[in-house]
Parts: sequence; C-alpha cells; structure tokens
Amino acid sequence: MRIRDFQNWILEKYGQRDNERGTSGTFMWFIEEVGELATALHGDDIDNKHEEFADVFAWLCTLANINGVDLEKAIEKYTVKGVEGFK
Repeated sequence: MRIRDFQNWILEKYGQRDNERGTSGTFMWFIEEVGELATALHGDDIDNKHEEFADVFAWLCTLANINGVDLEKAIEKYTVKGVEGFK
C-alpha cells in the first residue's frame, strides 16, 4: 500500500471524527503514541514495536489529513528534491 492510499483510508474511516477533534486534540493523541513508541523502543518485544510504529504513523496521517497535507507530496523534500548534508 502506498502512503497516499493509507492516508486516504484513514481519512475515509476516521475523517469526520478527526476533524471534530481538531489539530490540538489530535496532536495530543499523536504525542501519547510517540511516548508509547519510545517505551517500546527500550524493550525487546518486536510485536509491540510494530504496533507502536503503526499507531504513530496512523496518527501522523490523521494530523496531515486535518491540516490538508498530502504526505507523499511532503516527502518529496527527500525523494525528489533531495536533502544535502546530515543533521
């Protein structure tokens, strides 16, 4: 599945509720999932890591959707335009 396909799937399944929650509320859910991912990364449970990465990505797609951002287009910064150097 392409990123855009998943982002659209999230929009179709959760879009109305996500829009009602808004950016601030959604961002808080996103941060909570990032915290759960951080905890999972300190452990050895690969299934839990998979689950938390998926949750973070789903909430990132939600944030993008309610803010009108196409993630595939956004990552062209890396895939098409190219980024030089390291951070």
